[in-house]
Amino acid sequence: MSLVEYEVTGAVARIMLNRPPVNALNRELIADVDSAIAEAEDPAIRAVVIHGSKHFAAGADITRFVEVFESDDADPQVSDLGALVLRFESLQKPTIAAISGYALGGGLELAMGADFRYLASDAQVGQPEIKLGIIPGAGGTQRLPRIVGFRVAKQLNFSGRHISAQEALEIRLADKVVEPDDLLPTALEDATEWAKGPTRAYWAIKKAMGEGNGLHVEAALSVEREAFEEVFTTEDARRGVLAFVNKEQADFIGQ
Repeated sequence: MSLVEYEVTGAVARIMLNRPPVNALNRELIADVDSAIAEAEDPAIRAVVIHGSKHFAAGADITRFVEVFESDDADPQVSDLGALVLRFESLQKPTIAAISGYALGGGLELAMGADFRYLASDAQVGQPEIKLGIIPGAGGTQRLPRIVGFRVAKQLNFSGRHISAQEALEIRLADKVVEPDDLLPTALEDATEWAKGPTRAYWAIKKAMGEGNGLHVEAALSVEREAFEEVFTTEDARRGVLAFVNKEQADFIGQ
């Protein structure tokens, strides 16, 4: 993973994109991030923070698009990025994207695969694909409206404009905005707290909300009930209930 740093502290994994100057997403970087996420699937890892060196990721490597126009065999790597974001979104533990600098295009799409997005106060995010005459291809037209609402997402995709961290917070694309120097420490501190919790219950929430979104209420409630029944049989459920009855602090082990 030459373009990614992967580090584990306790039960928290930190994935850092490191392809200067702006972490443009080419096939090699996408593959390295995918490998890091595969390592983070280890059950011993109970929370993940993903971030970038200086910038989170300023979109796809546009030079690759030029190669696509000049070759019948070239692939614009949209499918690779889409699969990566889906894999990240499907991690069975809490995830945080800590965004500094730019998170644009595919970079924002990757960040939207996280459960939560923390932004540095000087960060900028957006889906500028329309300015190239194309559209987002790894979730920008699908995850963005689920996060910020249909009309706001359409406006952002139509305009392609960059928005500030403060505006991202106002439209609920950002969960927290902090000073740049506080970004990674805040994300790691919160991830450490998530890592102490009932990991499989967090996953059950992610699964129920993700699969139930957009379904008729009866079908959605069926998804929720199935997730509840699965998590109720876990060791952490037993520990949590017994701790409550005995007026103790639950000691969750992620199982």
